[in-house]
Amino acid sequence: MKVAVVGATGLVGTRMIEVLEERNFPVDEFIPVASERSVGKTVTFRGKPYTVVSADEAISRKPRLAIFSAGAGASRELAPRFAEAGCRVVDNSSCWRMDPDKKLVVPEINADVLTVDDWIIANPNCSTIQMLLPLAPLHKAFIIKRVVVSTYQSITGTGQKAVVQMAAEREGKAWGEYPAVYPYPIDRNLLPHIDSFLENGYTKEEMKMVNETHKILDPAIAVTATTVRVPVRGGHSESVNVEFKRPFELEEVRELLEATPGVVVQDDPSKNVYPMPLYAEGRDEVFVGRIRRDFTVENGLNFWCVSDNLRKGAATNAVQIAEELLRRHFI
Repeated sequence: MKVAVVGATGLVGTRMIEVLEERNFPVDEFIPVASERSVGKTVTFRGKPYTVVSADEAISRKPRLAIFSAGAGASRELAPRFAEAGCRVVDNSSCWRMDPDKKLVVPEINADVLTVDDWIIANPNCSTIQMLLPLAPLHKAFIIKRVVVSTYQSITGTGQKAVVQMAAEREGKAWGEYPAVYPYPIDRNLLPHIDSFLENGYTKEEMKMVNETHKILDPAIAVTATTVRVPVRGGHSESVNVEFKRPFELEEVRELLEATPGVVVQDDPSKNVYPMPLYAEGRDEVFVGRIRRDFTVENGLNFWCVSDNLRKGAATNAVQIAEELLRRHFI
């Protein structure tokens, strides 16, 4: 089993390597891949050093699986080349998500859509994954009519440059004295601006949540989103308001969520128990709490969910897709 990780030196690529190790994914030959400026660097996998190689070198070795986290541009160029060489590709970028010929997969929700003909499989956006994991069983039971979501997304969702920016600001450096990836300071600030703005006034990140929900769960669900970058290093948080077509009891909601693989309910207000990003870092679950009825609409529900954006929001979900491909003997 030859496995390539494309973008192996980045934040998500590093997590992908960790998750492959932790989940004991069968790897006989590990091939770390990165851009030309990183070729020759060393990464560690299962205690052994491996030299980072170029995409051309990796393709020549004919891996059976490649997990990508190298950005949409690299994925657009390289994923088809890996696939043409007989390699299954799981891509974490936005490149293929809305391609009608590519599957967009959260394994706990829609792994059944995968077929032997799928050579490039898309990993959803981090904020979409953590919202849909708890919503999927509720939709099946009560039929979701509308979702209003506000996100509180950590800086690691942007990448290493954002980590450097916030560190510089916390060291007291003045604006302009350090490389900035955001248009404003992020420390002690909130930016209601993730990705670029579109003509409809929404950002690309907000529309990703709309469009990906439609593709994965149900195109009939009305979704509106506001995504906000917050000065938290790791872990995304979301306030989710749901309107169902069918009536529900809160105990039913809790029971469904508690029975959902990958979801952990942390919901005891009397003891100040609720999900927080500080305690979700390094974990693969989506943590759900503040579960309560929205009394302003019929069949309305509020909940708060938190997840590590680099793990279940990216690396872990991608490896889980690979595990599903392996289980079905597609690789």
